[in-house]
Formats: sequence, structure tokens, C-alpha cells
Amino acid sequence: MPAVSVDPDHKAFLDDYVGRLHRATAIDDGAFAAISATRATWLRAREQGGRVIFIGNGGSAGIASHLAIDLAKNASVPALCFSDASMMSCLANDYGFEDWIAHAVRLSARAGDCLVAISSSGRSKNILNAVAQARTMKLDVITLSGMNADNPLRNLGDVNFFVDSRSYNIVETTHQFWMMAAIDLVIGRAEYPAS
Repeated sequence: MPAVSVDPDHKAFLDDYVGRLHRATAIDDGAFAAISATRATWLRAREQGGRVIFIGNGGSAGIASHLAIDLAKNASVPALCFSDASMMSCLANDYGFEDWIAHAVRLSARAGDCLVAISSSGRSKNILNAVAQARTMKLDVITLSGMNADNPLRNLGDVNFFVDSRSYNIVETTHQFWMMAAIDLVIGRAEYPAS
């Protein structure tokens, strides 16, 4: 393979970027404990006949959908994601965008379910309102947030994950990494066939 010349500015940017990701995903005892607690919460939901419900906006909604599929398909824990466009437009039209997920939780969640709320900023009103609804229904709640340590989502769950970064892509990648680690911990291995 021929040698490739790399622009020094690009290399400096990417060295810094990978360093940021490495620092964000570095797992300490607190992160180990949170991932282990997530596993236990998901297995408890399954044992109680419940499901894991993932919610998010934008990129976090994409992550939520991916996690729900992998948790259900690969780890045999029933899971779903509120990402159906018809549901979203119906409930947002009837109740407003800030309350559509709370109403989806009210309509669809049941005893034994667990809500996983993902918000990079930790300030999305529709996510915060959904967590409040889950709390009134006595659901287990897991939160994932980042950006600022004082974001309101950061301490609302039974298990809380916080990424100390101001980069949306670093925060979202770390959220996905931590949740994939929890899924693989449920499965008990990191390598397995796709079907």
C-alpha cells in the first residue's frame, strides 16, 4: 500500500478528537457500576414481564432505535423505541412537542417497564417530561446526558450516565458505547453471530 500524505492540521485535529473520545469512554469504577446496574435493571424488567423503552431526539433517537433492536434481538430483553412518525405527529399535534413522549409513555408503558432517556444536553423538555411521567407510573429510569454537569436530566434516574464533553458527537458516541457494553454484558460476550 503506498504511503499516504496526511495534512498536519487534519492529523492534529484527529489526534485531539480521538483523545477526547478516549477520555470520554474511559471507564472507571463508577461507569462499571452504572453499566452493571443497567444490566440488572433490564433483566429485572424482563423477569417482571416488562420491556425497556428507549427515547431520544435526533441523533439520540437514532441511538435509541438501534439499542432497542439490539437489546431485543441479541439479548432477548423485550425493548421498543418511540420513533414511529405517525405516533410522534399524532401526539405532538394533540399535546404539543414538549409532551408527546410523556403521553406515549402514559399510553404504552406498563408496570415492570424501564425507561431509558437519552438527551445529549440533558435539557430536552420532551425527555424531561417523559421521565416525570415514568416516575408517576413508578417505572425504573435510566438517564444518559452530557454537556454540562448541571443539566436537569443528570440526576433524575435510578441509574444516571453523564459524559463530560461539550461535543455532541463525542457525547452520542459515548452513550451508544456504554449502552452497547450493557447489552453485551447481558449477553455475556462481546462476539456473537448477527442472527
